[in-house]
Amino acid sequence: MTPEAALEIAREGGLDLVEVAATSRPPVCRIMDYGKFKYEQKKKTAKQKSHSATLKEVKLRPGTDQHDLNFKLNNARKFLMEGDKVKVTVMFRGREMVHTYRGREQLNAVLEQLGPIAKLESSPRMEGRFMSMILVADREAVAEAKRLAVASGGDVTEASDQAEGASETPESGSDEKAEKVKAVSEAEEVPAADDGGEASEAAVTD
Repeated sequence: MTPEAALEIAREGGLDLVEVAATSRPPVCRIMDYGKFKYEQKKKTAKQKSHSATLKEVKLRPGTDQHDLNFKLNNARKFLMEGDKVKVTVMFRGREMVHTYRGREQLNAVLEQLGPIAKLESSPRMEGRFMSMILVADREAVAEAKRLAVASGGDVTEASDQAEGASETPESGSDEKAEKVKAVSEAEEVPAADDGGEASEAAVTD
């Protein structure tokens, strides 16, 4: 097919003739909506760059001391700052099952100490010998923490601690989060799928 004939076909269909393989003999061109093609390419690139949230887990025991708890809290903060969900699980063994209220107290303490960057998605519930809750990041609080990190040149987890201290008083914060832990709510997210288009190809000869 000659370039003139291919151009005529493209014009009749209100499309564009785009060269996709200039080095081949004969060169290969594609009849397509070039504007739509560029838009879809840009959309795919943006989707690849976006971070898909994953579920991370932090495991505790009813008797986890403050030193170990701080280490695990730092990991949880890092996950939340990266946009991931965090499942906090308290594991019970033997006679510890008699005192499950200690696990709830442990989860209350985690939610309180994580501060404003964490929101409760799924309240604590027992599954066998495990009591778990799921936390998600508060986007506004995370954005503020990152802004503080950039301004101070520090780490994002340190900035989240600063944001925690500036956002609410300990009394009101602990009472509010304790109430949230008692509420039972679950949320599910269904990822959306993109539909791609197809285009025809034609070999163009000189």
